[in-house]
Amino acid sequence: MRNFKLKVAAIFFSSLSLMAYKQGTNEFNKEADVFLKKYVHDGKVDYQRLKNNFEEVDKLYQSLASVKIDGLLDKEIKALYINAYNIIVIRQITEYFPLKSALDKNGFFDKVKHNVGGEMLTLDQIEKGKVIIPFQDPRVHFAFSCAAIGCPELANFAYTADKLDAQLDERTISSINNPDFIKLKPSENLVELSMIFKWYERDFKMKADNVVDYINQYRESKIPSTYKIDHYAYDWSLNIQ
Repeated sequence: MRNFKLKVAAIFFSSLSLMAYKQGTNEFNKEADVFLKKYVHDGKVDYQRLKNNFEEVDKLYQSLASVKIDGLLDKEIKALYINAYNIIVIRQITEYFPLKSALDKNGFFDKVKHNVGGEMLTLDQIEKGKVIIPFQDPRVHFAFSCAAIGCPELANFAYTADKLDAQLDERTISSINNPDFIKLKPSENLVELSMIFKWYERDFKMKADNVVDYINQYRESKIPSTYKIDHYAYDWSLNIQ
């Protein structure tokens, strides 16, 4: 009987611990949602206003260190890392503001490390190692924002596990049907794609035979198979309001 009670107690406290982990994650997501709604409009960030209120984004950024990852479900992990990436980008830009591009800061994506759940990670490690490789979901490319005009538009909401598929579909559809993101030139039988489709071609081909087939899954107006494909120059200009 004593051993049984000990087992029950262990399960109970384990459940409490997992609930605490998830509560911490949910709290970060909720605060990120409020923050993004306040400072993001039409994919642009009010960096000047944030610079004057740096503690808001810095507090959110610092809270990532205490977020617990172990025990979370896959969708909870995916949503958390996407939110973490976007908040880290905004925080870094705000810290170094004014600047014209994230590329103005050496190592912005691949050298500067950040504490997420007690693990020191670069932005590239979060994007590729924590999301793209484990989950093999090309839709995440339309959720990450690199603080550039050329990036898919930054959402003014945080991603959550219960809405994640719908949110990723919405961002993917929005980007792929944006004429500034995918540029059709019927007179030339040509489509110009974002460099994202070249850099991450292998990811998109995980879900389709080729990039255009992947794109057409989400297009209202399909790209004809006879069109030539080119890629326009990526605009690294800051996504500033």
